[in-house]
Amino acid sequence: MLGGLIVIKTALVRLLEWIVIVVVATLVLDVLWGVFSRFVLRSPSRWTEEVATILLIWVALLGAAVAFGRNEHLGIDYLVRQFDPTARRMVALVVQLVIAWFAGAVLVYGGYVLVSETLRAGQVTSALGLRQGHVYLAVPISGVFILLFCLERMAELVLGRERDVIDGPEPRSGADRSVEPPVDE
Repeated sequence: MLGGLIVIKTALVRLLEWIVIVVVATLVLDVLWGVFSRFVLRSPSRWTEEVATILLIWVALLGAAVAFGRNEHLGIDYLVRQFDPTARRMVALVVQLVIAWFAGAVLVYGGYVLVSETLRAGQVTSALGLRQGHVYLAVPISGVFILLFCLERMAELVLGRERDVIDGPEPRSGADRSVEPPVDE
C-alpha cells in the first residue's frame, strides 16, 4: 500500500515540476516581451505586468507544493533531528498534523472561500479581463497537493518508513548532485 502511495506522490511531484518549469518559462518570455515592447518598440504592452503577476502567484504556490513533496522545504527537519529516534517520530507526526491542518484549513478551505467569493462578486483583472477567482485557484490547488503529500508522509511515519520524513530527501542521481569544489594539493 505504501509503495503505491509513494509511486503516486512521485508522479504528482514530477507533474508539478514540469508545470512549474512551463510557467517559469512563460514568465520569462512575458517579462522579456514587456521589456522589448517598452524599450525597443516604444509601445509598452498593457498586459505583460498582469500576466507576470498571475504567473508569479502560480509559480510560488505550486513551487511550494513541489518543495514540500520533495521534502526540501526549510526548517522542519532541523527541529525533528534534535530529538532521540523515538521522540523524532512523535515530533515529526505532530509537525505533519500541524501542516495538514494549515494546508486543509487555510489553503484548501480558505482558498475555496476566496475563489468562490471573488467568482460570485464577478471580479475581473484589469488588463486581461480574466475572472479573479481563476487567478486565486492556485491557493486551494497548491493546498490540496501539500495536504496529499503530508498525508503520505504521515503514513510513512505511522508505518515505520520514516527515512524520507526525518532524514530529508533521498540523494539524487549523479547528474543532480552539486559538484564538490576541487581540493588544493
